[in-house]
Amino acid sequence: MDEIRRRDREGTRCRILDAARRLFAELGYDQVTMRLISAEAGVNIALINRYFGTKRDLFAEVLAVRGRFPGVLDVPRGQLPRRLAEYVADLLGSREEGPVLATLSRSTVCPEIHGIVADRVRSAILEPLAARLPGEDAALGATAATALIAGAGTLRQLFGPGVFDEEGREAVVARLTKVFEACLG
Repeated sequence: MDEIRRRDREGTRCRILDAARRLFAELGYDQVTMRLISAEAGVNIALINRYFGTKRDLFAEVLAVRGRFPGVLDVPRGQLPRRLAEYVADLLGSREEGPVLATLSRSTVCPEIHGIVADRVRSAILEPLAARLPGEDAALGATAATALIAGAGTLRQLFGPGVFDEEGREAVVARLTKVFEACLG
């Protein structure tokens, strides 16, 4: 019986997270209400509060679960500049907007979540990157590289998907690789 309850709790929690992820990506933080999430997930608002607390806490959980920097830093140190360049080129060149980018692009004007977004950038990109770099100025190099990555996200927000065509991808990667090499020392 306890196993069934635990699976049901986990299933409910997943339904809430999935509903919140879809709604935040579609509408942005300001436009999503707990009532809307509860209706989308098919649960009572009290369950959302029990599992996640506030809407802000739920938003933070959505970013924590979906806002990973997937495998980008999992390469040998010498390949890191090119891998970061490929990541940025893919971000700029992609015609599709992933759920995290959609959520952030529709929500960043809300001051209530700036701290959450800053924490995610710090924990998902800046700190792990700094930990991979040698020397006393590792934090400085990681900050410069993170600024490039964040700036690419902003550029995509301004100009939309497909900032350059697929034929231009390798030229963008080559140039960005040199920039990331300079940033990372």
